[in-house]
Amino acid sequence: MRVLWPLLLLLVPFASAAEEVVLGLSKDKVAITTSFDGSEILIFGAVKRETPIPEGSPLEVVITITGPSEPVIVRRKSKLFAIWVNTDAVEVDRAPSFYAVATTAPLAEVLSETEDLRHKVTIDRAIRSVGAPDNIENAALFTDAVIRIRRDADLYQTLENGVALDQQTLFRTAIEMPSNLTEGNYATRIFLTRDGKVVSSYETSIAVQKVGLERWLFTLSREQPFWYGILSLAIAIAAGWGASAAFRLLRS
Repeated sequence: MRVLWPLLLLLVPFASAAEEVVLGLSKDKVAITTSFDGSEILIFGAVKRETPIPEGSPLEVVITITGPSEPVIVRRKSKLFAIWVNTDAVEVDRAPSFYAVATTAPLAEVLSETEDLRHKVTIDRAIRSVGAPDNIENAALFTDAVIRIRRDADLYQTLENGVALDQQTLFRTAIEMPSNLTEGNYATRIFLTRDGKVVSSYETSIAVQKVGLERWLFTLSREQPFWYGILSLAIAIAAGWGASAAFRLLRS
């Protein structure tokens, strides 16, 4: 079941500035059910101005959605006597479970390195890795591996030219979220930039939660692990008996 949650326009500015982000949420929750196969987040917004559009460089928009962050242990395998074994391991201090960044133009054109470092917009900046053991060579490759694996799973997305901006006032984009989402609050940030500098920003959040049977099983596994194990065993026995009975019926 595909869920469509639009982020619709609300006339509530973020701060007092020459150009301000105007944006809001019509739905602030995504429900994960047994039939959940992903969600498309629609983001709409506008730019509020008290004066005419400034001359010079055009306005650009950068939008990010960040899932809950957690430490990740990355292991490197090496071939030893014709067997692949884990030889090195590095813990990445913090990596978002989901991260998407969408822009009106190539990232290098809409955001300077200084602003990227300040706001941690690109995927590389969103991941925090303080350091690796001294005996680990090419420690940066472990962080690159996290990014590569999660890109392949559509958990990390860079959508350059993915935001439409009309008359430097109205902007919109759509971001696909895969089915393997982690529960938690997903921070949504919108930046307005000129000449690579952030001139205004806005932040809100989307709650992603399991509901129904998914929620009940998840809660049971955490709060009552014994009974969860008994239930799992009973289901496995029932499924095995049912398959055996069906096979005997087909043979007869």
